[in-house]
Amino acid sequence: MTTADPKAKRRNKSSYLRHAAKKPRGSRELEAGMQGLLITCNMNERKCTAEAYSLLNEYADQLYGPEKFVEESNSEDEEDDDAEAALKKEVKQISASTQKQLRRFQALDSGANNVVFIRTHDIEPDKLVHHILKDLHTTKKKKTRAILRMLPVSGSCKAFMEEIPKYFETFLEPWFKVPKKATFQIVYKARNNSHMNRDDVIKALAGVVANLNAENKVDLSFPEYTIIVEIIKGVCCVSVVRDYVLFRKYNLQEVTKNDMEEKSKKNTCSPSENNGCVGSKEQLEEKKPNKKVEDEGQELEPPVMGTEDVFQEQKSGEQGAEKETIYSESNQSES
Repeated sequence: MTTADPKAKRRNKSSYLRHAAKKPRGSRELEAGMQGLLITCNMNERKCTAEAYSLLNEYADQLYGPEKFVEESNSEDEEDDDAEAALKKEVKQISASTQKQLRRFQALDSGANNVVFIRTHDIEPDKLVHHILKDLHTTKKKKTRAILRMLPVSGSCKAFMEEIPKYFETFLEPWFKVPKKATFQIVYKARNNSHMNRDDVIKALAGVVANLNAENKVDLSFPEYTIIVEIIKGVCCVSVVRDYVLFRKYNLQEVTKNDMEEKSKKNTCSPSENNGCVGSKEQLEEKKPNKKVEDEGQELEPPVMGTEDVFQEQKSGEQGAEKETIYSESNQSES
């Protein structure tokens, strides 16, 4: 009887552990080509995911009806002598089994802390999110605690400068190609990505919009469309949304606040009462280039940079490195 080599045991065990540590590719991670929603949260991703499922299913039922599950047909008693027909039936059953696993909402690993990605199936993400925010803005009914912002992802591609302009040329056509024209702004954020240059991405994207129709104009105050570009690791997520300013950057916490809450928070007072007024410090800070705004914690807006083109960068308070840039023109005043 031969004894097993202890080194072989250690080698086999370590090999098994390395294999087990690998994350499954494809179905459990955000990848290029997917559609869905990017949802930011306040340090509690599990609760955020549960709230997202509840909220999305509630409003998806209103727009699309209850979710329909694929039923597996029980045809064991049926006999078919035709080999070709039997083969077609088997392929159909395999396809039905695959479809059954594709729920209309599925949480995947986004690749960034405090960010949940929900992949969608047979759902228009931008339409669904706008429907949710419109209802919350109208009713002022707060339905979530962990969720901060909910951003649709209508398309995605690999985050490389060779890929992004080509992808956007086709993606942006429904909104900006002749004869269609619109005012727009571009909001850019990068998480866990160091090889992309934000200025290069913004300029390339703005050039694509201009090439589609020279009459497309930048408007930072109340644009018709906001182009959201979210880069996470090696994936560039994009969507074109409406009412981005009205719905407070698609922040579910801010959009439900009423006017009274806003007034009490700002503690406004008349200019003549600035000295000794509770709100005077806040008012003076709002006049400076650097000001704090509430969005996923506190964001800091540095002074406007550039000459012909202006890039306004916002550093978010979310965990993880991320940058936000809004594109404008030199003759465009900021709101």
